[in-house]
Amino acid sequence: MSLVQTILRVNGQVIDIFNSPINQLQQQMRLTIEAMKEQQEWEIINNRDFGLINSVAPLMRVQSRRGTPTPDDMDELLAKVWKKPAFFLAHPRAIAAFGRECTRRGVPPATINLYGSPFVTWRGVPIVPCDKLLVDGKSCNHSNIGKTSILLMRVGERDQGVIGLHQPGIPDESTVPSLSVRFAGIDNRGIISYVITLYFGVAVLTCDSLGMLENVEVGRYHDYE
Repeated sequence: MSLVQTILRVNGQVIDIFNSPINQLQQQMRLTIEAMKEQQEWEIINNRDFGLINSVAPLMRVQSRRGTPTPDDMDELLAKVWKKPAFFLAHPRAIAAFGRECTRRGVPPATINLYGSPFVTWRGVPIVPCDKLLVDGKSCNHSNIGKTSILLMRVGERDQGVIGLHQPGIPDESTVPSLSVRFAGIDNRGIISYVITLYFGVAVLTCDSLGMLENVEVGRYHDYE
């Protein structure tokens, strides 16, 4: 299990004076927890010890044939994770690059609706966007060029796939499982402190449940006549 931890400090006077119509403490908690969840997502993808990028077995890695993510590359990845593939995970720019390659070949990918939003699919497997996948090793790469990776996974304990880990029932647990909010006192300036801790982890139960397409170029465009 890993954790993300921070200390939220709120001025007691702000809570007293400006607590209506918006609950100041509640909103500060919400914003802090959202930021912690963003960090949690980054760690699940990129952590050197247990992140998905670093948990792919050598035999489950596929090199892009021409740099850009082509339908052939995605098929090669599906050939690796062929048993009950749940979804691809890709940077939004990688999804856009894949869409351009499909358009160039005249095979536009189908879309499905999940959780009220449209998702591009390939061979019936949804491609889920995730901006925590790095482009040229950076989280915020504003360049029009770069390389990234695309993951494909089977999920669930029953199917011996990728699973998330958490620890419910911890002391001072909030409404979010495995997240504790602990009062840490008030200093002589009236600053109220809370220690917020989020416990989490991820595990790849079998090596054939996680594959990766590497060295995917996201900045190649085509002219259409």
